[in-house]
Amino acid sequence: MKPWLTFAWIAALRFLAEGRMQSGFILSGIAIGVGVIVFMSAMLTSVQTNFTNRVLTSQPQIQLMAPQEVARPLRWHDGVIEAAIVQQPTQRILSIDQWQTILAAMRARPDVVIATPTVSGSALAVRGDASRSIGIFGMQADDYFRIVRVPNYIVAGNSELGSDDILVGLELAKDIGATIGDKINVTTAIGGSRTLTIKGIFDLGNKGANARNAYVALRTAQSLLGLLGGVTTIDLTVTDVYAAETIAQDIQATLPVEADSWIKTNAQIFTAIRAQNLSSALIRIFVGLSVAFGIAAVLVVSVLQRSKDIGILRAMGCARGQILRVFLIQGGVLGFVGSLAGALVGAAALMVWHRYARQADGSELFPLYIQPSLFVSSAALATITGVIAGIVPALRAASLDPVDAIHG
Repeated sequence: MKPWLTFAWIAALRFLAEGRMQSGFILSGIAIGVGVIVFMSAMLTSVQTNFTNRVLTSQPQIQLMAPQEVARPLRWHDGVIEAAIVQQPTQRILSIDQWQTILAAMRARPDVVIATPTVSGSALAVRGDASRSIGIFGMQADDYFRIVRVPNYIVAGNSELGSDDILVGLELAKDIGATIGDKINVTTAIGGSRTLTIKGIFDLGNKGANARNAYVALRTAQSLLGLLGGVTTIDLTVTDVYAAETIAQDIQATLPVEADSWIKTNAQIFTAIRAQNLSSALIRIFVGLSVAFGIAAVLVVSVLQRSKDIGILRAMGCARGQILRVFLIQGGVLGFVGSLAGALVGAAALMVWHRYARQADGSELFPLYIQPSLFVSSAALATITGVIAGIVPALRAASLDPVDAIHG
């Protein structure tokens, strides 16, 4: 290490050691501030990750559908007026036109990870005297279960589907008094009817979905809904989940389909996620400002208390740059040491909270996602903040006239 740099470090550490009480107070303040940043950042990240994972594992990120039928306006054709269809047509279960071509195009896109055809529609589930309205979802299980993670939510039985099997929700099973291995009759409005065996019971964490959703093989749904060889939707996952709406708009503009993204269908949740990101950024900014002002205040006091020492050093030949570096190093050391203590405080608070904050049944509220980069970034932020906070006091110290400082 160069002599002038060695001198700056020795002088900076000696000044800090002489003002133990001041240094201790500011280190405590920095530790609390960094601890708050670590705790709140980890909490908000965990909440957001769990929200996003729950949404993205229970529905496709983009869903392609056949365009809706609309009323035809009045128009001329070969000199003949064609009458308008004034009343909005009833929306029927429609198959996507040339869906195999569209599916192949989706699988060829570099921004699409998974593309799989599905068939959905309404039906009536009957067992004995009990009957419930359900939504039938027919799919190719190998691909579909990579999008909607139904196997992760199975609470009884398994998710292996044959042509005569069905997966039902926990609430539906209770409503019709059924369990694994029981048979139910599924009937649709077009007259399709089939007796299916309950192969698995799932719990999606949503009472409405558990009471209504039912999953069957693709060909079974096509038969029940009268769509032999057709599909009603193509479900997609994409490389960037937050670009799903942009990708959906691009697909809709180039192909004869309607495209809905998870961002559009879950607008309130997406708004909540953005609000969480904003609140997390504001917390970091305000805590960082409080830490900066604290460091600056301590260093200003240090300059005032050590004016004579600074004057003597200047009279002995120390350059302004050396004095400047002394106080910048003090700010950086305060920020770095305080950030290390704060990271430990924040991590300990997270562990205590996670241990004692429980649901009514004793299970965890949600998994914690603690990234090592959070501690590294917090330490870097606090250190940089300390150096920046030391700029004004350092400039003041470097500008002191040696004669005035010694006599002052």
